[in-house]
Amino acid sequence: MMLRIAGLLLALTVITPRLAAAQADPAAPANTAAPAAAQAGDDDPDRDFNRSQPDFTVVNLPTTLRLPKFKSAFRVTHRFGRPLGQGDFGELAEDLFGLDSGAQIGLEYRFGLMRGLQVGIHRTSDRTIEFFTQYSLLQQADHGVGLGVIASIDGTNNFKDSYTPMIGVALSRELGRYGAVYVEPMWVNNSNLLPSELVDHNDTIMVGIGARIRVRPTVYVVGEYIPRSGNTPGVNHGTFGIEKVAGGHTFQLNFSDGFGTTMGQLARGGTDSDNWYLGFNISRKFF
Repeated sequence: MMLRIAGLLLALTVITPRLAAAQADPAAPANTAAPAAAQAGDDDPDRDFNRSQPDFTVVNLPTTLRLPKFKSAFRVTHRFGRPLGQGDFGELAEDLFGLDSGAQIGLEYRFGLMRGLQVGIHRTSDRTIEFFTQYSLLQQADHGVGLGVIASIDGTNNFKDSYTPMIGVALSRELGRYGAVYVEPMWVNNSNLLPSELVDHNDTIMVGIGARIRVRPTVYVVGEYIPRSGNTPGVNHGTFGIEKVAGGHTFQLNFSDGFGTTMGQLARGGTDSDNWYLGFNISRKFF
């Protein structure tokens, strides 16, 4: 089912070549009157394509990109379970570099509830459900930096068992039209799923550091690192990747030291600094 959804999103890209061409060359004249008319009637700046922040996440960390009011976006996350360093190259190739292994898959939907405010839900295949929200306080055009308040809560077993709330801020600085950098301090409660009387630390303080750099008109390299204190099992989460923007789609191939995609999972860290896993994200804007 998950692969069918990913295939559907890939198919949608095939039928949006004009949108991709328009973003590759924003100065090109419109070929038809319909897009021009749509632009003329749309005065919401949140709907304008942002070359520095083309998506609502870097890999897992949120950006400060605003979702237009009453518009939405969808994302698929996929983390293959085979470590890329396990076995020799021949064994890795036989497993198609991890594609033959199991995976942790996530489905996410977000909606612009009002201008500057977005809400969403993210569910992973280990039956964790995350509800999240983000409110934009500052934009770089007016204040030199972008600033958003972020909050979420994870629940295991389809949001029936252990709950892990998070609150933090996302601070961004766009680098002209060539990308953006992020610093995101967060407090995560109940990051240790064991009973509190059995653990020394039940909370995690983490500072997400991320960057997206544009290397071609529609191609970016991305990276994240999340140092932590307090409850710090596993290793600090790190990931890097490359992505392609095509119309309303973003296709990202990434490599990470863990499987986490929710804030609670990220607080619990990666598996091993020597083990890296292949993954991808596919996102689609509906505006």
